[in-house]
Amino acid sequence: QVQLVESGGGLVQAGGSLRLSCAVSGSIFSIQDMGWYRQAPGKQRELVADITNGGIYNGGRTRYADSVKGRFTISRDNAKKMVYLQMNSLKPEDTAVYYCNAEIRVAATMRGSDYWGQGTQVTVSS
Repeated sequence: QVQLVESGGGLVQAGGSLRLSCAVSGSIFSIQDMGWYRQAPGKQRELVADITNGGIYNGGRTRYADSVKGRFTISRDNAKKMVYLQMNSLKPEDTAVYYCNAEIRVAATMRGSDYWGQGTQVTVSS
C-alpha cells in the first residue's frame, strides 16, 4: 500500500523558515511528478510548487506559485523517495495545511496515479 507522510509543519513567526518533508513508502515502480499543495480555511486547495522526475540537468524541472517564488524551494531525493519544501521569509498568508502529492506507478504495466498525504499544518504568526 502506497503512503505519503508529511512532516515538518508547525508554528513560526513571520519572517521565519520551515522545511517540510514527504516520504513515500510502499511497493512502487516509479515516481513521476511530485509537488506540494496547500489549503487555507475557506479556500480551495492550490498548487504551491511541483517538480518533475528528471529534466533541467536531471535535478527536475520546478514550477512555483507566484505568491511563493523567491521564498520557497522544492527539491526531491529519488533514492530516498522523498520531496522537500524549504520555506523562507514566511508570511501570515502562508498559513495553511500543506499536502504532499505524487504521481506514482505501482507497476511497470500500470499508468501513474495521484497519491496524497494527510497534510501538515503550517501556521505563521504576525
